[in-house]
Formats: sequence, C-alpha cells, structure tokens
Amino acid sequence: MIKIGTALFEACEELEREKGISKEVIIDSLCDAMVTAYKKHIKQKDVPNVEAILDEQTGEIGVFRTKLVVENVENPDLEISLEDAKEIDEDVELEDEVKIEVTPENFGRIAAQSAKQVITQRIREAERKLVLDEFMEKKGTLTTGIIQRVENRNVIVNIGKTDAIMPQKEQIPGEYYKPGNRIRVFVLNVKETSRLPQVIVSHAHAEIVRELFELEVPEIEDGIVEIKSISREAGYRTKIAVSSNDPDVDSVGACIGPRGSRIQTIIGELKNEKIDIVRYSDNPVEYIVNALSPARIISVDILADDEFSKEAFVIVPDDQLSLAIGRDGQNVRLAHKLTGWKIDIKSESQAEKMEYSPAVQTQDEPDEQPEDEVDEIAEEIREEQEYALDEEDTAEFEGNEEAESTNAE
Repeated sequence: MIKIGTALFEACEELEREKGISKEVIIDSLCDAMVTAYKKHIKQKDVPNVEAILDEQTGEIGVFRTKLVVENVENPDLEISLEDAKEIDEDVELEDEVKIEVTPENFGRIAAQSAKQVITQRIREAERKLVLDEFMEKKGTLTTGIIQRVENRNVIVNIGKTDAIMPQKEQIPGEYYKPGNRIRVFVLNVKETSRLPQVIVSHAHAEIVRELFELEVPEIEDGIVEIKSISREAGYRTKIAVSSNDPDVDSVGACIGPRGSRIQTIIGELKNEKIDIVRYSDNPVEYIVNALSPARIISVDILADDEFSKEAFVIVPDDQLSLAIGRDGQNVRLAHKLTGWKIDIKSESQAEKMEYSPAVQTQDEPDEQPEDEVDEIAEEIREEQEYALDEEDTAEFEGNEEAESTNAE
C-alpha cells in the first residue's frame, strides 16, 4: 500500500467548494489512474480483475487483483489455490474470491505521474459537464453577467462558472460595452466543445423584453395578463401585444403601472428604448389598427387571410403616412412582425389616384364589417390614446395608466 496522507482529501474538499466537483470524482479518478499505471508497469494492456482501493481512514492506496479460490490452479492470473488463499484469509473456502495486493515496489513516483494526468483530465471533464448541465437549464432564460472584455467585436461576458460570448449581431447598435459593468443577457444557445461549453448570449433578443415585463408586472407572472406577441428592433423600438384574461383588469394599464412606474423601469433597463404597448384583438382589423399606433387609420381592407398569406391594405390620412410607416419603415415593419400580417399602407390621396374604393374588410365570411364600423373602432382607439408627436413623428409616452395604448420613450 502507498501512503497518501490527508493532503489529498483536503484538496478534494477544496475542489468541491470552489468548482462543485464531488470528492468521489477525484477518488475514482485516482483509483483509475493507479490501475492504468499498474498496467503500464507490467506492460500488459488487458489485465482482468484489477482494481485500486483507497482506505480513507489510513490514507493508503493500493492495487489489488481478484482471484478465484480453486483446488487445482490452471490460470495463475485468475485463480489461487486454497492453501495460498488461507494465508490471506483463514475463513476462505473453495469458489470464494479473494483480493490480493499486487502493488509494485517503488510504485509511488510512477503512480503519481499517471494520477496527475488522469485527475487533471477528469476534473476538466467533470467541470465541463457541470457547466453544460447548468447552462442547458438556463437556455432560453435571462441571466446577469459582468462584461470582461471585447474581442474582435465580440463581447465576453462572465455569467458565473464560464465566460459567454455575445456576437456583434446580438448586441444593441450604438451600445458601449464597458468592462466591469453588469449586464442582463438572454442565454441564446449552449454548444458543447472539447473544453468548456460555449455559451452564446444576446442583449438584443426580443425575449429580454418579455422577461423584463414578467419581472415588473405581477399580473403577467400570475397569468392574468398575457403577452401575445413581441417585435423588437433593439436599441430603437419595441412593440408588445398584450391581452387580459380578467375583464376587470386592463392589460395595457397593468403594463404601464401607476404613473408609468412599471414601464419606466423597463425603459430604463433597455437604455431608453421606445416601447409601444398594443392591445391584442382576435379581430384582425382592430389588431392591425392597434399595431400601427400611434398613427390614425381611416380604413383596413383584408386582401387575404388563409394559411398561405395574410395581407391587409391600410389607408391613412395624408398627414399620418410618414408616422404610420415610421422612420425607414420601422413602424410598419414592427407591426408586421407583431401581427404576422403583410401590411400595405397608402395615404388618402394615393388611394384616390389608384382609383381604389376602400372596403373595410373583404373576407369570405358571412358577416362583413362595414367601413363606418371600423371608423368607429379607430375613433374609439384615438380617443383613448393620449400622446403628443415630436418633430421626428414619434409618440411620447404620457404615463397615463388608463390609456388603451402607449408609445414610451
């Protein structure tokens, strides 16, 4: 037997505290290393019934070979005579198995070298598995990390036991990522590699907005208010469609909060990104009108509504066309992502030139909705919204929790 002492067990306990690797993993690794070293020492790769045993009380480890007690020995590597076995254990009988120590002399240095390699490899494997299991569970959730550095336009973020990578496409345009700052990121993907798993995180994912609303709005966490859809252009604008499962709870007002406290907290977390809270509706006309907020809508014509395409033609006042489309088409683009409808927007004068006679809805359904009814819907929404347009034709958040929809900046 080889005397190890208590240093090994102290190191095992320290590893367990620091990296979460159990003591059993280290001990098993040491025993496997002893067996490997023994096979190399005797220059035999296939040696059956060999194992290493560690006595934690005495701090000794040795290599043992299991042999079968027989009357006539035919294979000395696997069998032992009853007479020889009695010298090891007086109570042994025929057909019993006995463990015989075969630890070579001066085996300590050889075993130590082999053990170092095996234990180092096992620790890395155990650490990789722990990280992989942990972040596989975190995949698709929000987590907090610390920015470490920026390499080749990729931001390296420490999120606990490993460093995650935030590619350039997952960063907010114009955002400055300063090392040492805390940042909330979305765990996008976890890739298994030969070393530590590679974790990909995002600061621009739309699900970050969902997580922030779930954290700030108790009604969403309780299931009273439901987020139906989110469309986001990170750093610029987000549209979020919400609905209420309780007629007594206003979904938009719940997301805004008293005096706008909830929405302002989320806006601050997103570095003053504009947020439009839209009321969801099963009626596609009403939903499209809401999604194009803050622009005023004259009419909506459903051109196609089937499994292959969903198209709508929208007419707005001449002075609302730029607002409805948005800068570089942002407003209509976000409305399209939010509703899933392809939206073609024209002004009144453009529609007249096209000699287009607008019908509000032309679905192949028994109940068609007349134009004046949609005008009433649009008028009601306009009356309930409270906003003021700035020079860039964007809407400024007024902080009224009773508003039907809001444009926060």
